[in-house]
Amino acid sequence: MGTPADDNYLRDIEHWHAGRIERLTAPDGWLSLVGLEWLKPGMNRVGSAADNDVVLAKAPPHLGTVEWVADGTVRIELDATDVAMIDGKPLKVATLLDDSHPQPTAVSFGSVHFILIDRDGRKGLRVRDSAAATRTGFTGIERFPVDPAWRIVADWLPLDPPFQLATGTVIGTIENYPAPGKAVFERDGQRFELYPVLEAPGDRQLFLIFADATSGKETYGAARFLYADPPCDGKIVLDFNKAYNPPCAFTPYAACPLAPPENRLGLRVVAGEEKYGKGH
Repeated sequence: MGTPADDNYLRDIEHWHAGRIERLTAPDGWLSLVGLEWLKPGMNRVGSAADNDVVLAKAPPHLGTVEWVADGTVRIELDATDVAMIDGKPLKVATLLDDSHPQPTAVSFGSVHFILIDRDGRKGLRVRDSAAATRTGFTGIERFPVDPAWRIVADWLPLDPPFQLATGTVIGTIENYPAPGKAVFERDGQRFELYPVLEAPGDRQLFLIFADATSGKETYGAARFLYADPPCDGKIVLDFNKAYNPPCAFTPYAACPLAPPENRLGLRVVAGEEKYGKGH
């Protein structure tokens, strides 16, 4: 039996959820993802025709070439300059900045655009389509009832130096995230620990990749995500009512992190988002 939520808390959670849905369903949100095409070193021909190295269904037959140069840079040269744009401009040639940059280079045609991504030395094109069926057919996400008892104020134990949390991904790579401390709390008479991490240098919010006893059943099997504000006075708030599905729950073209062993709870976290549809 959950704890009744007061109106202010319920409004806060609903406001958060509305923003989450708005980001998810945006024209360039995760529901618009329709492809992840890995490049080979050297020249890659791109277009909708079958003779291309990278075949994109809605592209012109021969969009152009993407060259992965020996020095690690990636250049694009467009053939179909009449329909394609680079960063919204009618350019023919450009160097592609990947998604480690604040403004990665975007190549667009019609409702489709792609950017370059780099994952542990692998380079690929992340393709989005604002008219994708996954976006236009979205019907919402089921959630557990909001329960304030899952807003947990945990003890914060700093780690100096930070613990390097090795985190696998769905594409088989390993990402190392610095965990500046661990959150410790009790539930049902048991002690639990979780390692929130910093996604990028300079981040203030902490990012939690976790799984629990509902994973693969009521919730998405690989992980759920949760953000937390920086710890204060030796405490950190983990509000599992804001736990949400990773992009991989909606599309097979994302490269999501998996919950590391350190963040697998032997506990049913019946809060936050449930599994989307039948999952992937």
